[in-house]
Amino acid sequence: QVRVVESGGGSVQAGGSLTLSCVASGSIYMLNAMRWHRQTPGNQREMVAQSTSGGSFWYADSVKERFTISRGDAKNTVYLQMSNLKPEDTGVYYCNALGYSRPQARPDVDSWGQGTQVTVSG
Repeated sequence: QVRVVESGGGSVQAGGSLTLSCVASGSIYMLNAMRWHRQTPGNQREMVAQSTSGGSFWYADSVKERFTISRGDAKNTVYLQMSNLKPEDTGVYYCNALGYSRPQARPDVDSWGQGTQVTVSG
């Protein structure tokens, strides 16, 4: 079992900044990707950023130049630095960890956290 826990959400004025944190723990051999998704009111859940073990990054167009995903020094930790926040960024942000629980050919870890609320006003 892999447990994923997000933290760092909150309320902020438009133009402000927040940093979300995510820690994955449990039966992990290797995580090859950690992702941030969000669900905004009235919309489907969407991926906003990804960091891979190979060092590549991906961002949704709606957050490019404003959000930065980074891996922490602690193993299986990822952050999402959000700046110049807009009201349309309001939603629940979820962390998703993908990888392997043991050395094997096929990945078997696809775990999600409970989400953390981000509210941007103004």
